Amino acid sequence: MKLNTQKNLASKILEAGKRRIKLDPERLSEIKEAITRSDIKSLIKSGAIKKLNKRGISRVRARFILVQKRKGRKKGKGSLKGKKTSRMPRKRQWINQVRSQRDYLKYLKQKKELSNYNYRLLRNKVKGGLFRSVRHIKLFITEYNLLKKDYGK
Repeated sequence: MKLNTQKNLASKILEAGKRRIKLDPERLSEIKEAITRSDIKSLIKSGAIKKLNKRGISRVRARFILVQKRKGRKKGKGSLKGKKTSRMPRKRQWINQVRSQRDYLKYLKQKKELSNYNYRLLRNKVKGGLFRSVRHIKLFITEYNLLKKDYGK
C-alpha cells in the first residue's frame, strides 16, 4: 500500500520532512482514500496522521567525555591543541616565576637570614632573569655563602 502522495501532502501541511510524518497503522485504508489537502487536514485533526518531534544531537558521549576529563583522563600530549605558549603565555610564566622567587627572598629577609644588601642584590638578579627557579636561588645562596651566620649569640 503506497501512501507517498498522502505523506507528501501531510509534510507540506505540517511543514516537516517526510520522515517525521507518522501514519496510524490501524487507519491506513482511511488515509489511502484521502486525496485532497482538506482530507489530510481532517485526518491530522483526528490524529490519524502525526508529526514526530525533531531529533536533536545526543550529548551522552559529550557528557561522558567531560566526566572522564574531570577525573584527569584524555588530557595527554595528543589531546592538547595549540602551542605551549598559547595555553600558558610566556608573560604569565615569567610573572609566576618572578613572584615565587621574590616571595622566597622576602621570606628569607623576614627570618633575618639575608642582609639588606644581599636581599637587594638577589632581588635585582631575579629582576634580570638570572635565576631559573627558587631552587636555583638556593644553590646560588649556598655557593656564595650569602646567608647570615650566627656567631654564638
